[in-house]
Amino acid sequence: MKILVLISVLLLSACYGGPEVDDLEVFVADTTAKPRGRIKPLPEFQPYSTFIYGASALRSPFESPVVFEEMATRYATQADAPDNLRHKQPLERHSLGELSLVGTLSKEGDDGLKALIKTASGNVHVVTVGQYMGKNNGRVLNILDSQLDLIEVVPNGSGGWISRPHSMGMKDSAGGEK
Repeated sequence: MKILVLISVLLLSACYGGPEVDDLEVFVADTTAKPRGRIKPLPEFQPYSTFIYGASALRSPFESPVVFEEMATRYATQADAPDNLRHKQPLERHSLGELSLVGTLSKEGDDGLKALIKTASGNVHVVTVGQYMGKNNGRVLNILDSQLDLIEVVPNGSGGWISRPHSMGMKDSAGGEK
C-alpha cells in the first residue's frame, strides 16, 4: 500500500509542469485581460394581430354575378340563336386567338378588300365580308387595310344569345399591334 501511495505522489509531482507551462499561463492571462464583446439585444417584435375574414355577406364565387345581365346588355345586343344546321366553314375550327390577320388583297373590279388570315399551323386563308370564322359563330362585317371587324354570337348564360363585336389588327414586323 505504501508503494501505491509513493507512486501516486511521484505521478502527481510530475504533472506540476514548472517552467514548460509558463507560456500557457501567459496566453490565458492575456486572453482574460482583453475586453469582452457585447451581444446585441434581441429585436422587439410587434405582437401578432389576428384577422377575421368575414365573407358571409359577399357573393359566392360559384354563383353567377347578378350584374352580368346588366353588363351584357350594356356592351352587347341580344341576338338570335346561331344556325347550327349551317355548313361550318374551315376557319370555324379555330378559336380567334389562333387566327391572325396578315394582309389584305384587292383587285380591280372587285367590290371590296379580302383579308388574309393565318392559322396557328401556318396556313393562310382568303376571307371576304360575310364569311364565318372562330368557334363562336364569328361573321366578318368589315375589312379595312389593316383591320378586320367581326361579330360573334355567344351564349349569355341565361339561355339566350348576345352579339359581341371583335376586331383583328394586322401585326407589324416587331409583333405588336399597329
